Parts: sequence; structure tokens; C-alpha cells
Amino acid sequence: MLPRSAYIDSPDVVARRLLGKLLVRSTESATLIARIVETEAYLGTDDPAAHAFAGRTARTEVLFGAPGHAYVYTIYGIYACLNVSCEPEGHAGCVLIRALEPIAGLPEMTANRGLAAGARPAALTAGPGRLCRALDITRAEFNGIDLTDASSTLQARDDGFAVRDRDLAITGRIGVNKASERPLRFALMGHPCVSKGKFHKL
Repeated sequence: MLPRSAYIDSPDVVARRLLGKLLVRSTESATLIARIVETEAYLGTDDPAAHAFAGRTARTEVLFGAPGHAYVYTIYGIYACLNVSCEPEGHAGCVLIRALEPIAGLPEMTANRGLAAGARPAALTAGPGRLCRALDITRAEFNGIDLTDASSTLQARDDGFAVRDRDLAITGRIGVNKASERPLRFALMGHPCVSKGKFHKL
């Protein structure tokens, strides 16, 4: 699994580092594995689009804690979104996992999404809300979970998948009302599970 040191840098650095890594979700009946293909960085108290911008609260406590923990919130009161805390403890920052490529456990992901067998991979895990439903990630169960703990049911792992500089793409953030123009959304160029947008090579 990725060690805590992998998350200790600034969110824009960690967002690029996580591309190509595996997100592994263990359940009682299966192991769901998907590759991270799109991320978005949030810069903490200096970023008006970040939840931590208003300061340390009960809701954002995870972001100010040790790096490598899941910060899960819901949008529209329905859809969970998975973030990973970064920066040294005491300095808020996180990376939103925006899209995954399903690798293993597709039948379970399909069932979790309520889709028919044979659904396109992008329909399963392209988008922060979709991927959380596919991997059955909820705020109640996963907010604050340590992704670097060997016993964790949610981990990020490195299987040696090579991401070259020419494979990296960047663009502005989406789904936020403030500072959306900041080039803090990263992806694997041309990947079919990546969100739409005018990406440019990094």
C-alpha cells in the first residue's frame, strides 16, 4: 500500500502522484479494485473552493489531521465523494478522487450501481458520486478511515503501473463555484473513464 509519506506533500503534487495507483476496497464477499485515472486538488485554508477554507471545524477535522485519511462528504444529500487528506498534520489539504477504471470486482460494482450486467466501465466509476456507489463508500463508514493501515478496508496501492509525463493532463476544476479556473484537475490523457473537459498536457 502507499505509505503515509506519499500523502505528506501539497495537494497538487499528491493529486498527480495518485494517478495510476489502485484503490482497493475489501468487503466480506469480494475485493473491488480500480485504477485512479482522475483527481482534483484542494489547497486548504488558502483555497476558497476547499471545505477547509473556513477553518478547522468538526466536519473538516480529518483534513487537519494526519495525511492519508479518507475525507468523505455528501453532495445533494445523496452522493458520497471520496477525498484523501494530505499535507503535514495541522495543515489542511486534500485530493478528490474523481474517476476510476474498474479492474476487479466488476459484478459487485455493477450491482452496487444498480446497472445491468455488461455496463460500460465509465458508467460504473466515472465521476466521484458514481465511484463511491460502485465501491460502496459512505460517509458514515469511511470518513476518517486510514488508507495506510494494513487492516483498512480501503487502501491505495502501487502495482507498478507506469505513468509517464506525456500521459498526464491538466485542466480547471469542475463542480465548484469558486476558483474553478485554477488548473488543479489532473487525469490520464484520453482515458475513457475521465470526465469531459478541455484537458491539456501537463
